[in-house]
Amino acid sequence: MNASVHLLKSELFFNSELQLFVNRCTEDFNLPFHAHDFLEYSYVAEGAGFHHIAQDIVPVQKGMLFVIPVGVPHVFRPSSSNVSEHPLIIYNCLFHTELIHKLSLAIQEEDIRSHLIDLANNEVSYISIGDQNRQIEELLVKLYRETSVAGIGSSSMLFTLVCQLIVTTYRQLHQKRQGEHGHSSDFEYILQYLNQHLGMRIRMSDLSHQSGWSEKQIGRMFLSNTGQTFSSYLQHLRIQKSRELLKSSQHKVSLIAELVGYRDVDTFYTVFKRITGETPLTYRKRSRT
Repeated sequence: MNASVHLLKSELFFNSELQLFVNRCTEDFNLPFHAHDFLEYSYVAEGAGFHHIAQDIVPVQKGMLFVIPVGVPHVFRPSSSNVSEHPLIIYNCLFHTELIHKLSLAIQEEDIRSHLIDLANNEVSYISIGDQNRQIEELLVKLYRETSVAGIGSSSMLFTLVCQLIVTTYRQLHQKRQGEHGHSSDFEYILQYLNQHLGMRIRMSDLSHQSGWSEKQIGRMFLSNTGQTFSSYLQHLRIQKSRELLKSSQHKVSLIAELVGYRDVDTFYTVFKRITGETPLTYRKRSRT
């Protein structure tokens, strides 16, 4: 594992026979970029911010769920340093590998069992979906309450709720993929166009003209495929590309800003720091250390 990635181990969280840990926490800037030897479901309950996960920076808002496989590094960051006024609150549900084995025996459907095992073995990418009708939020609230105030039959109740969480998440993921199937080739074309014209001014009307889709349809495609609006996706794509150039080239920051579509270097600095938490020069220096 990369030395800059902190490892969180199971023994820090699990001390019950069920091998399950659920909490509700306010994210800040103290927790380092980290991975863990357990499976994690993380749900955005309140606020907005960014999820640094694997090589991506994903803007987050209420109603987004992330399923983080064993070994995948990540960290949440709030959108503001004033966490008391603008908190980013996350429900975390952690599964010990022993519990994953028990769940795989209890779940009847082979596809869902295989999905769960793949997550545990780090054989699939992380998952990001929007919660439909707040079904996932309701389950996580019940899990949190049951772990906070245990009662008669709590272990059985928690096991049942965890099974529901896994199956409900899988259903919503399946529905999302089915909905994306019909427009996948069109959306890939749009993403390719963005990558090829990143240094230019790009408007939704340009994408509509190039693809033949209406602006409203393109907006829905971005939300369903990326969980982001068009403008948010474009902004984060530009910052992602600038990070690559800061690491791999000797270009001045002003030139890199222009290459990724920013005509005003001050705006570039502001957006870069808001998304990554550091200035372009600090990022360049750290990435080359």
